[in-house]
Parts: sequence; structure tokens; C-alpha cells
Amino acid sequence: MTSRTEAGARRTTCRCGAPVLRQLVGRRAALDVTADAAPMPAPEAAALREDNRLDWCLRYPAGGGPDLRWADCHRARDPCPYPHVIDHQCTGPAAPRTPRTTRKTPAVPDGQLTLGAPQ
Repeated sequence: MTSRTEAGARRTTCRCGAPVLRQLVGRRAALDVTADAAPMPAPEAAALREDNRLDWCLRYPAGGGPDLRWADCHRARDPCPYPHVIDHQCTGPAAPRTPRTTRKTPAVPDGQLTLGAPQ
């Protein structure tokens, strides 16, 4: 996980080519959110919600870039005045997996002792 000093989402591109917003949302148990960059009204985003696909409230603080927040505004009587975005569902090819090796090949022939490198 990378540490970021500035708050808010960063704009990037998914491997499928779609523009997305990425941000750690939450203070304690933060979620690494990748959401579609296209904003939509709150009721439209709520209709796209699924068990593993959430919508996020998109705000633009004064002088700042986009900032994703929990969309807990669905419980309010009045509709949320802010645009919303929905979790991204990637349609691109799967990232190639590189095989992991658990053993290092010895730098010396079998049977020869080696000294550890000073640390």
C-alpha cells in the first residue's frame, strides 16, 4: 500500500482502457476503491448497486480534485445533491500471472559451504 498525503481520488486508466477513479475510502478500515469516472445521479447509481458493487458519493472540495465518500445518503429523505460513481467492473483481459519461486538456486556447487553476506 502506498502512502498518500493528499486526500482524494486520482484519475487513472484501467487495463480495459476505461477511465477510473482510485482512492482509499475510509479512515480506519479503508477500502481500495476503483470506480468508473463517469458521474451519474444518485438514484441511477443506487439502481446499479449489487452485493459486491457499491456506489460512491463524488464530491469536489474547494480547490481540490475528486473525493469519494461512502454513499450513506440513500437513507435521507431528500435525494443526494452530489453526483455518484459506481464500482468499476473490468472487461479487459486478466493480468498475466508470473510464477512464484520459493527456492533460490545456490550460488555455489552442492556440498560447498558459503558464508552469509554481512548485513
